[in-house]
Amino acid sequence: MNGLGASARRIGKGLLVVACIVAMASQGTAVAAPNVDHASTSYVVRTEEADDVAMTAFVHSAAMDRTIPLKILRSPDRTAPSPTLYLLNGAGGGIDGMDWYTQTDVVSFFADKNVNVVTPVGGAYSYYTDWQHDDPVLGRNKWETFLTRELPPLLDELLKTNGRNVIAGISMAATSVLNLAAHNPGLFRAVGSYSGCASTTDPLGRAYVKTVASLALGTDVTNMWGPDGDPDWIRNDAVLNAEKLRGTALYISNGSGKAGASDTLDGTNPNGPGFVLLNQMVVGGAIEVATGDCTRRLKSVLEKLDIPAHFELRDRGTHSWGYWQDDLHNSWPIFERALAG
Repeated sequence: MNGLGASARRIGKGLLVVACIVAMASQGTAVAAPNVDHASTSYVVRTEEADDVAMTAFVHSAAMDRTIPLKILRSPDRTAPSPTLYLLNGAGGGIDGMDWYTQTDVVSFFADKNVNVVTPVGGAYSYYTDWQHDDPVLGRNKWETFLTRELPPLLDELLKTNGRNVIAGISMAATSVLNLAAHNPGLFRAVGSYSGCASTTDPLGRAYVKTVASLALGTDVTNMWGPDGDPDWIRNDAVLNAEKLRGTALYISNGSGKAGASDTLDGTNPNGPGFVLLNQMVVGGAIEVATGDCTRRLKSVLEKLDIPAHFELRDRGTHSWGYWQDDLHNSWPIFERALAG
């Protein structure tokens, strides 16, 4: 979205998140895919290479019956198989112009890192989970199936990986990555959860999840995990299922909501840097307060269970990309050790 109207709508959506929480408590060479049974098999449709490292792969998901673009940074050292970092975008799914590639230094940061970085484009407001029913707005969402069953073997073959994976995500996806790891033991050796709400069953956490999903105006949130009493809400509560994270290296972060080092006039936006800063201070600050409550409860539970985790709880910082870039940098040593072990 471009222009003042689009940016205003983005801030309006952010304010809706806060209000509802409170109220409720380059193109390249195309490579064709082999002949396959399209109805029952996921497969790589084609790839487009931007350069020797960056590429886009288009992968058909049998579970969702649609093709998902993946932004990929290949390991710079391909003399031997490399591990993979699944790096997920936030509520907009990367189709709103707010993603790891446009908002951070992800390309330069991983230029000398021996890892493949894979980011799906899509999944807006889906929580990257398997929805119980098709939705009139979002269609069929079987993101957990795609990310944990369909995609890994295809990437292992396409990128010639060593089968070792870690996963990280921001905001909405910071909830998702914890659940994806808990539901699929051994698939991800480490998790980075940046500014997310791990709880989905207490009043605040449930309100937060419902509000984010309903930002796709017209969607029926009960199509995701059912009504409030449905077991799927409990299954996707990382606080209640914290024991399932034992053995996974964890980096979990959150700011206080107060303006910090990354809340400056350096942001880019068609309406000027002042508009970005206003968005971060008003919307991002309030959202970070809400996710902070969830994060502290997860910390308390992990400590009671004696499950090791690195918590980065900043005394300042809003719900914004500058802090998530810092988190990616800070969590990389944890990921690197997990991938090497």
